[in-house]
Amino acid sequence: MAEKRNIFLIGPMGAGKSTIGRQLAQLLNMDFVDSDAEIEARAGADIDWIFDLEGEEGFRRRETRLLDELTQRQGTVISTGGGSILAKENRQYLSARGLVIYLKTSVDKQVERTQRDKKRPLLQGEGDVRTILENLAEVRNPLYEEIADITLTTEDQNAKTTATHIIDLMNDISA
Repeated sequence: MAEKRNIFLIGPMGAGKSTIGRQLAQLLNMDFVDSDAEIEARAGADIDWIFDLEGEEGFRRRETRLLDELTQRQGTVISTGGGSILAKENRQYLSARGLVIYLKTSVDKQVERTQRDKKRPLLQGEGDVRTILENLAEVRNPLYEEIADITLTTEDQNAKTTATHIIDLMNDISA
């Protein structure tokens, strides 16, 4: 790839977007940004705190402003938050400004990967985690699919293998 196109990783929490994104950026010698970590850094507070203070709506406004800015960069791998695709303008930014890769995973794998993570506000409320994740998937999966240029399942491969596979798929597209 002569020109450094942006690569946006979308998918549910626990799909491996941040871990795979770091590997992918390293292999391609590109910058990496985790949008959730960037929101926390700029706010000087963690996402839980932002959710407590501003609600999900306030958090989503921050996320949209940030994605508008980040997607205008060049040569950046961006790991997005699982709910970033809920806003139509975010889906437009992502699909118009780079290659969108949907990292797909099962609810079983999400439960396994997020069970000890206390930094996911949508999983900290009332209710069974599996049911919450199933409900989120019902709403979000069609939106991920709507804007994805590449869809890849991340069930059992390690991050480096998955990142290498993504590069192979990208080379197939540009060939």
